[in-house]
Amino acid sequence: MDKVLNQEEIDAMVRQARGGQAGAASQPAQQVVEPWDIRQAGQIGSEQMRAINQLHEVFARNLTQAVGAYLGIAFDCSLVSAEHLTYREFLQRLPETPYLASCDLTPVGAVAVLQLDLAVAFPVIDLLLGGEGKGGDLGREITEIEEQILESVMRIVCRELQTSWQAIALEFKYGQRESVAHAQRLMVPEEKNLCLSLEVKMEETRGTLNLAIPAVVSNALLRKISADLSYQRPRSPVEARRRIEKRLLNASFRVELSTPNLPLFLQDLADLVPGTVLSFPRSPFAPAFLGVEGVRLCSAMPVRVNSRRAARVLSVEPAPGLAGEL
Repeated sequence: MDKVLNQEEIDAMVRQARGGQAGAASQPAQQVVEPWDIRQAGQIGSEQMRAINQLHEVFARNLTQAVGAYLGIAFDCSLVSAEHLTYREFLQRLPETPYLASCDLTPVGAVAVLQLDLAVAFPVIDLLLGGEGKGGDLGREITEIEEQILESVMRIVCRELQTSWQAIALEFKYGQRESVAHAQRLMVPEEKNLCLSLEVKMEETRGTLNLAIPAVVSNALLRKISADLSYQRPRSPVEARRRIEKRLLNASFRVELSTPNLPLFLQDLADLVPGTVLSFPRSPFAPAFLGVEGVRLCSAMPVRVNSRRAARVLSVEPAPGLAGEL
């Protein structure tokens, strides 16, 4: 048998429902607060990224010519990407058995990291030993002798980097080959760096050359690029007009308060002697004209402010052709 509610029970249920809705509505929305790390700040703008890509595309072409001439084969290097990544993200993208090398950056005292795929490293080593550029066992590490042979090519990479970054007078010096464990301590894991990825193509193989350049150096390059962009950026007509107007506000002009077109008889001028009073055909209370560099600007009355002469503007009366400029 269904239970039948009386009026008091119905009113209690309604009050409870309304109270719950009001209470839920009155509760303020909870704000989510997340810690902010200053090292995560500073994203690269589109114009800056475009300039960085152009800079390292030139670097890739120069590296193609330099290494190709050194090895005596067709060697092609092209820029794949330039990104702002944390050092941890850079390391996570490395293969299981990478070839890593450090590059000392002077005079800032920082270190950059270079990584070359073994699929490219082994053929390069084979070529330098007089072979045909065949690949080796990608599952093994590079030996000390092979490391010394490959060092000559990495020095060419550092030299071309220095040429590309000459705008901030930075010197790239090849350091040494690094183990993965030691490379993890070369930079702060959560600090964002400029990470470059280049594709390397040889006769029958291809791989990547990756570089991580620390923020202390990449930020200097970004500031240089920003300064150059702000100098070279074409100004719009409106921006140029406002720039000129702002400069004119601090410019000085010759101003004259006068009453032109006062006719006099030549005989009155010829009879002038000290003490002569000339009578002008104009009321002394009539307004004069204020002119700037000979251009009639407005009508005004001569007044005095302390020991200085002044003009009280009565009405603006622009000359023909200046109505649209005032």
